[in-house]
Amino acid sequence: MITVISQILGFVGSLCLLLFGMEMLSNGIQKGAGNSLQSLLHKISGNRFTAVLTGLSVTAIIQSSGATTVMVVSFVNAEIISLTQAIGIIFGANIGTTVTAWIVSLFGFSFSVEAAAIPLFGFGFILKYFKKFKIHNFSDCFMGFALLFMALGLLKTSMNLKPESVSFLQNFQDLNFAGLLLGVLVGTVFTALIHSSSATTAIVLTLSANGSLPWELGAAMVLGSNIGSTVDAVMSSFGASVNAKRTAAVHVAFNVTGTFLALIFFQPFLNLIDFIVPGQPAQNITSHIAMLHTVFNISATIIFLPFVKQIAHITEKLIVESQKEKDAHYKIPIILPKNHLSTDLYAFQIQKEITKMAGRVMEMMDLLNQGLNQKKGSLESLAEEISEREDYVDEMNHEISNFLQKCSRLPSANHDDRNNYANMISVIQNLEDLSDECCSMMHSLCKFKKESGASSLINQTAELIDYFNQVHIFYEQTCTFIALGLSEIDKVRLSDVEDKIDRTKRELKKASRKRIENGSNVKAELNYLDLVRKIEKAGDCIFGVIQAIQPNLGDSIPSDSSEKNLISAQNVIINTKSRKAFVSGKEVPLAAKEYELLALLMENKGQIVSREQILESVWMYDMEIQSRTLDVHIRLLRQKLNNQKLIETVRGVGYRISL
Repeated sequence: MITVISQILGFVGSLCLLLFGMEMLSNGIQKGAGNSLQSLLHKISGNRFTAVLTGLSVTAIIQSSGATTVMVVSFVNAEIISLTQAIGIIFGANIGTTVTAWIVSLFGFSFSVEAAAIPLFGFGFILKYFKKFKIHNFSDCFMGFALLFMALGLLKTSMNLKPESVSFLQNFQDLNFAGLLLGVLVGTVFTALIHSSSATTAIVLTLSANGSLPWELGAAMVLGSNIGSTVDAVMSSFGASVNAKRTAAVHVAFNVTGTFLALIFFQPFLNLIDFIVPGQPAQNITSHIAMLHTVFNISATIIFLPFVKQIAHITEKLIVESQKEKDAHYKIPIILPKNHLSTDLYAFQIQKEITKMAGRVMEMMDLLNQGLNQKKGSLESLAEEISEREDYVDEMNHEISNFLQKCSRLPSANHDDRNNYANMISVIQNLEDLSDECCSMMHSLCKFKKESGASSLINQTAELIDYFNQVHIFYEQTCTFIALGLSEIDKVRLSDVEDKIDRTKRELKKASRKRIENGSNVKAELNYLDLVRKIEKAGDCIFGVIQAIQPNLGDSIPSDSSEKNLISAQNVIINTKSRKAFVSGKEVPLAAKEYELLALLMENKGQIVSREQILESVWMYDMEIQSRTLDVHIRLLRQKLNNQKLIETVRGVGYRISL
């Protein structure tokens, strides 16, 4: 009895050491590689073969298909990669995870691993003290390998069972197909519990090498481990977007279907492995099992890879977005992997969400602009729209801030990481403050137009429109830098814009006081001053965003661009002095006529410019001769600006720039 308990405790301890060693190995590699592996994943092209190679490479390096699939689900959830791309990466990850089996097979049973474990651990421990060199990041990698080898040695000892104690395993094999199904089930459940198919494979290899596990039953358990490995992807998809759930579902379906096909053709499949690996299974059982794991995943990938698009289409039909998911409530689409290492990865994803948040606030600014220019009718519907968007921005601020705070508390987050997260929090808080000001401005605008009577305050309304346009353009310029960063020179330039907004406020207040002294309606002027103050406060919020934006070392809009030379709409800015155009801060080369056409439309943004006006101004020809040329230039502009919505076609009249 004591011997049995001792063996059980020895097995559990060895298993725990194995899992810890594999996790340390994976974490060490990820630390050493930095953000390069994650960058490789999110920069993946749409080519299915490239996607497979990427998934294979990343998984083979980090020694964890679970970590790869969790990252993939997270990327899909954040809309960084598509479902089709994710499927290819998952196929590759399944192949990449077989590398661990080969490491264990080739090194774990060829020599005394215990003899290599201690020196390797010592070398890794020494590396921890070389903090001035990047190589110290790989210390956990060497120590993880050492613990892995040590655990394998302990497993071989603890699982060196007497033949009579494992005779029941032979009975399972004698059950034929039912026994194989039981082996698959055991492999599935065990892998799901320990969250590691590699560890399951290592245990199967150890039992097989000791003669405790029959070849056929070991093969079935390895097949089952592929199904169990999907648990991480499934768990990471809980509460995620519908595409993240589809990705997890594809992972499960792929591994289950592949295993089912392997069971149908089980004996021919084993014969193929016997043919590839020289010698009888009993002579080199570990190589047989490692080869089976590899051939299975490669074969499944070859079978299903041509049908990636069809698989994605079927999954989209089967897993549809629920009404709850369609509701206008924000939930951050970023999953925090359990290893908590990829801090740069989180920053990349968060940047995308901040850009979305800035876009939401821009919608509120546009509604305000619409309200200021509206001459008749009630503003209640616009006020309601702004209020709804403000609620959504509040949710974004809460979710993103909480996530960034979690990231800042990660053990892997260094001083620079925490500063980066703090700056991001400052950006979103200023954006949220700006949304509050937009909501407040709309209520004040409703009060101004209702109580004052717009018809009697034409001049004041015009002043407010001009003043708000300053702030509007200021924010448009700021949005182009939120995702890209900006230089210190750009910050100085934008600081000058903020100073101009402050000066305009003082001038408008002075003019208002003079009107009151001349007998103007006091109540109306107070409402007017309230709006002026809130517009200026909105400018302060925008400048707060600018102050928190991370610096960018890349190209940006030239610093010699004065505010009066810049015209912007959406993410496009033109410099009338240098005759250059920029999309999201990056210069877009335009031909002379393309620039003149864009400049004419931008100078009259929001207004319809007729075809006759364009042809006369740009080409100085009549419409009959150059009408087709205009259409061609409009098409080319849309392509170069990568924005099909910027230039609107007004049928039968002409074109206009959409605000």
